[in-house]
Amino acid sequence: MKKYLSVVVLAVAIAFLVFSQFGCASPQNTNTSTVSMATPEPTPDKAAIEAELTKMENDWPRIIKEHDAAAIRRMEADDAVFVYPDGSLGDKAQDVKDTESGALSADSWEVADLKVNVLDKDSAVVSGRSIVKGGKYKMPDGKVQDISGQYRWVDTFARRNGQWQVVAGAATPLPKGAGASATPTPKGSPSPGASPAMKATPSAKSTPALKGTPVPKPSPAMKPAPTPAKTP
Repeated sequence: MKKYLSVVVLAVAIAFLVFSQFGCASPQNTNTSTVSMATPEPTPDKAAIEAELTKMENDWPRIIKEHDAAAIRRMEADDAVFVYPDGSLGDKAQDVKDTESGALSADSWEVADLKVNVLDKDSAVVSGRSIVKGGKYKMPDGKVQDISGQYRWVDTFARRNGQWQVVAGAATPLPKGAGASATPTPKGSPSPGASPAMKATPSAKSTPALKGTPVPKPSPAMKPAPTPAKTP
């Protein structure tokens, strides 16, 4: 009998010990919610972007002088679209062709009033003014136009695969006397660093020769389009 009671007491003691260890444990909180925090976009290095795009735009005069079509191929996107001073549309293929052929030339080509507006780490807009002296553009029919003058232009850049490229551009000729150092004749001149769209295209005041002739969509550097000389 004593042996039986001892077994019962031992069993009760073990049961009490198990309950005290696990039965009173605080229940785990299964309602914990995990909040997913969005990773903020990295802040663009505006100073670095401005410096790089400024350098690219200021290289247009050299590109035109040396007929550096390879630079055009690197700087302009394959799907780039340009609006020339006379309202016609242009593209990368035309700019490369005009640059290689040497259709555009100038005694002096200056880029001024550059302003870079960084939109984010992969896009930016650059505006500026081009001043061309002794500028000439050879038309497909062999005629040569005087494209000396000034142009106001704007280029849109996008960074693709780590490389900045012009994806769109537009230019317009400035009236006589406009700009800080206006040239004698506002005949739409290519802007030196102006957007590809400016690339030498005939100005709105097209001369008879211009009429009916394809718009000279010179290389990006030519962005401003040649302005046909005023008719007598």
